[in-house]
Amino acid sequence: MERLPEPQTLADGKFIRLVRRGKWEYASRKGISGIVAIVAVTDDGKLVLVEQDRAPVGGRVIELPAGLAGDDKAHHGEELASAARRELLEETGYEAARFERVAEGPPSAGMTDEIITFFVARGLRKAGEAKGDGSEDIAVHEVPLGEIDRWLADRKQEGRRIDLKVYAGLYFARRS
Repeated sequence: MERLPEPQTLADGKFIRLVRRGKWEYASRKGISGIVAIVAVTDDGKLVLVEQDRAPVGGRVIELPAGLAGDDKAHHGEELASAARRELLEETGYEAARFERVAEGPPSAGMTDEIITFFVARGLRKAGEAKGDGSEDIAVHEVPLGEIDRWLADRKQEGRRIDLKVYAGLYFARRS
């Protein structure tokens, strides 16, 4: 395998850097220790999803609860499991008794250097209201796993986008 040259910064924003490495141009997140996605399943078999506006796609997106680890001074060097707990509570108001790390990988290997780590959260307990980080307008949905395919199709029909990580998360939700 040919060794790639060192990355060169083409543009440097507050949160993202545009990089060139050889012939490839891609986005690189700044100041994080990782990214987490949480497959949260209630004891009565409902998948907890969030919905929020996403400027890059120009509309509302149905997603797994997710977020960045170590992205601010208060969370510098944060472990991924800790970030998963924090993000689940922040975005959904749920706490989980158990977190299982089930997978990690790139969501768009030709576009970004991000690696997302999936956790399955079980033993959920509603501990408060979803607050987001103060800049987010998040709606929380609890959808029975037996109805999820129809529910997602209906949301798509209504004009929402479905983040592909939801479908990956369904694999883990249904197998355990």
